[in-house]
Amino acid sequence: MKKVYLAGLVVTLITVLSSCESLDQKAAKIHNHAFTIDTHVDTPYHLLDKDFDIAVAHPFVEGGSRVDFPRMKEGGLDGIFFAAFTSQRERTSENILVARSKADELIDSIYAACQKNNDLAEVALSVEDGYRLEKEGKRAIFIGLENGFPIGKDILEVERYFNKGVRYITLCHTSNNDICDSSTDKDGAEFNGLSSFGEEVVPKMNDLGILIDVSHISDSSFFDVLKLSETPVIASHSCARAVCDNPRNLTDEMLVALAENGGVIQMCILDDYVKAPDTTTVGYQKELDLHARYRNASKMSKEEEDKLWDEWRQMQIDYPKDKPTVADAVDHIDHIVKLIGIDHIGIGTDFDGGGGLKDCVDASQMMNITKELLKRKYSEEEIAKIWGGNFMRVFTEVEEYAKNQKMALN
Repeated sequence: MKKVYLAGLVVTLITVLSSCESLDQKAAKIHNHAFTIDTHVDTPYHLLDKDFDIAVAHPFVEGGSRVDFPRMKEGGLDGIFFAAFTSQRERTSENILVARSKADELIDSIYAACQKNNDLAEVALSVEDGYRLEKEGKRAIFIGLENGFPIGKDILEVERYFNKGVRYITLCHTSNNDICDSSTDKDGAEFNGLSSFGEEVVPKMNDLGILIDVSHISDSSFFDVLKLSETPVIASHSCARAVCDNPRNLTDEMLVALAENGGVIQMCILDDYVKAPDTTTVGYQKELDLHARYRNASKMSKEEEDKLWDEWRQMQIDYPKDKPTVADAVDHIDHIVKLIGIDHIGIGTDFDGGGGLKDCVDASQMMNITKELLKRKYSEEEIAKIWGGNFMRVFTEVEEYAKNQKMALN
């Protein structure tokens, strides 16, 4: 009887110990098995700094970069979209050429960084590249163009950017451009959606195999895009407006339409999109002032605009925010999944463009999101979809549509 009792006790202990696999261990197993991708970071501006080495792990400091190749590896991040971001300026031929030159410089810096460190990372041009590089243990670096402003009104520029490796274009940024209205233009709508030129850009992107990014665009622009696009679209870095009432986030109506389109929203972890800010702080007032000045960037010289960005970085140091948490961010995932299902949500942090949470400050801490998902009883399959499966499905559909279009023309 005693032996039976002891045997039962041993079995119980083994069961308890196995069930007590730590959250960290379970998260690591799931996280490392999935193909993980962050669809939006603004790291390329750091690549222009000759003192920044993306091959070296940098300790996180406010105002510094949140992404480098070693921290991506530490955080179990297989792929990432480096955004070539250009701010909106007055829509003159001269300013468009300046923006085009800056976008090209940023894209070239991405290639240079990957070529210099080709044992660590490569530029990825396709879904196949992403999966291949994961198997090789390298980071897959995809390229996005944030803001269609450098395209101007030249439809040939869309193809030129595709040939330079751009695989998504965020149609606009904080202000209206020649493609569409922005969600945050201080003067409101100009076209009440897409411009007539924008109506050419959308099918052109479809035909080439460029993902259409609806983050930053106005609600009316969003619905115009869905009417025209033959492929699913993405919101590379946005959240749910029902959880945090910010015009940069998507309403429930938009989320339902996105799901019907087959698209995906990539949850952003920029604090003001995750949780309403504390408007009583000095830092908040300083930020409002900076944003007001930034709205006049179209009339600034390059030197004045660079100085403004330096002020923004210094403000992060002087007035650090009480950031939301990973749990606050995952509240958005819960809402989206409850509303439209598990197949239409992913992750796009906006690191180096304002993104970062109290307990996910940089790319090395990405697994904290997986831990929170596990705490909320998401399955391994669901977590894999969130971390990359859903986005790569959309990317594949966009590639296949373009391939079929090309075959039809030949």
